[in-house]
Amino acid sequence: MPSLTDLYLDNNQFSGYLNIDRISKSSHLDSLYLSGNELSGQIPSSISKLTMLNRLYLDSNHFSGSLDFGIFSKLSHLQYLDLSNNRGLFITNSSRNSTLPKFVELSLSSCNNSEFPTFLKTQDELYTLDLSNNMISDPIPKWLLSIGTIGVLNLSHNCISGWEESPLTLPWKTMYFLDLHSNKLHGSLVVPPMSIIYFSISENNLVGRIDPLFCKLGGLQYLDLSSNLLSGTIPQCLGGFNSVLLVLNLRRNNFHGTMPGICGETSQLNILDLSYNNLHGKIPESLIKCKELQVLNLGHNQISDTFPYSLQSLSSKLKVLILSSNKFYGPIWYPHNFSGFSSLIIIDLSSNDFSGSLPSHYFQNWISMVETSHRKSQLNYIGDSYYVYSVSMINKGLEMMYIRIFTFFVCIDFSNNKFYGEIPRAIGDLGSLIVLNLSSNNFSGHIPSSLGNLIELESLDLSNNKLSGEIPPQLTNLTFLEYLNFSENQLVGPIPQARQIGTFSNSSFEGNWGLCGPPLSKKCETLLPPSEYSEESGDSILSGLTWKTVAKGYGYGLIIGLMIGFITTSSWPCLMLKKLGVIPPRRLR
Repeated sequence: MPSLTDLYLDNNQFSGYLNIDRISKSSHLDSLYLSGNELSGQIPSSISKLTMLNRLYLDSNHFSGSLDFGIFSKLSHLQYLDLSNNRGLFITNSSRNSTLPKFVELSLSSCNNSEFPTFLKTQDELYTLDLSNNMISDPIPKWLLSIGTIGVLNLSHNCISGWEESPLTLPWKTMYFLDLHSNKLHGSLVVPPMSIIYFSISENNLVGRIDPLFCKLGGLQYLDLSSNLLSGTIPQCLGGFNSVLLVLNLRRNNFHGTMPGICGETSQLNILDLSYNNLHGKIPESLIKCKELQVLNLGHNQISDTFPYSLQSLSSKLKVLILSSNKFYGPIWYPHNFSGFSSLIIIDLSSNDFSGSLPSHYFQNWISMVETSHRKSQLNYIGDSYYVYSVSMINKGLEMMYIRIFTFFVCIDFSNNKFYGEIPRAIGDLGSLIVLNLSSNNFSGHIPSSLGNLIELESLDLSNNKLSGEIPPQLTNLTFLEYLNFSENQLVGPIPQARQIGTFSNSSFEGNWGLCGPPLSKKCETLLPPSEYSEESGDSILSGLTWKTVAKGYGYGLIIGLMIGFITTSSWPCLMLKKLGVIPPRRLR
């Protein structure tokens, strides 16, 4: 097929060595797509026979060995080259005198590069350069800053220590995408060029303040400075400096002071993460102007405020609300002033001073939590093609970092507060729940049997409350349950043994004086059988009775005895009860 110009063989299961001789007969071949296969061995030098080649995509295969870029010197038309995700490949340039083609797009991600390829010095038409996920430890060279055509640069996931010459403002005039996250950059925070749209420099060792010049970046849509050592106050201008900002992530720094007024009237902000700082004061009222807000994470600060009821106006968009480990206080609902969060899939209010009871109708409008697991097949996650949002949460008793938040991950964490009263039965209507943590509060009453409807539940923590009664047998329906903690309550009766409930260890149930049966050592039939009767024990007439039988008999006998006692000693019932050491039961309606 000598007239063939484009050959698309990507995303198949081709394996073995790449045989160029079979392809080179197509003398007019312009584009060769072999991405996403299982090709192995070295990239053959015979690739140079494809002299008209303009686009070559060999990424996501198993190519290995040393690759001398000199093999591309005869491909003068080659502009687009992708060799990324070939983890056994080592890039060299031993033929330093050879003239390489002028690349427009070059991707060498995950190719074991340990330094910046020197042949890039002459690439004065380069627009896209991806050197991410390598082992580069050198500082960013001065000559790279002089390639004025670069618009997209990804140096993330390396060990880059800094800049050969650290500029205050980066010089690339046409750059719109710059990703430097997950390196070892130190020193002050550089300011990206005015043309920037996406800027991530998270997970480095940067210090100092945010320069006010950031507020002049009118086209900036994604700003991620998280996980550094930045300090000072968050510039007030950063909140509403443009109307196109979609992501503002300042998580895990040392910022202090109050939150700036984040949004203006035309704000498009989707994700706001100011967690793990030292912010104090109250949540600014301007936050309700963030009409497109999907994620609000203010966890692990010193914010002292009541529950932000005004955020209900954002309920059609808001999916993630995290206020954990602050100083919030008071009830989280008011009569006639709470309509719920229809789109919420994650709410974390843990480790605050919230108080009050939760009415039975509290969760009735949380529509996204009611929807069932059909969403798992879609694998949608919060973010977009440019930016994937990650979050740290407590799940199954451990703090976990979720690199992506899939929309089927539904979580309620109200732990370590001062809530009281009964657990609302309506929680059982939230059929998509995967994590439910109500531990370390003052909840009382019985465990709602409706929790047995949460068939997607993987983690259930009700520990350190004042719950009483038996463990509902309906909880045996929770076949996906991986973590369970009912410890330190006032539960009684046998522990259900069917399905998942019967697989948990002693620690899941300890601290409940009335629970019995495996895995606890306390047997439900606590009284000795007849064969073990002794005069000292004096309990042979009760042998073989279960705790239920004894409790019922005791209850009926007590009631009848009190009735008779009241008739014969009506003038001194309290004195009689005191002498008997009996506490009168609550009156039943």
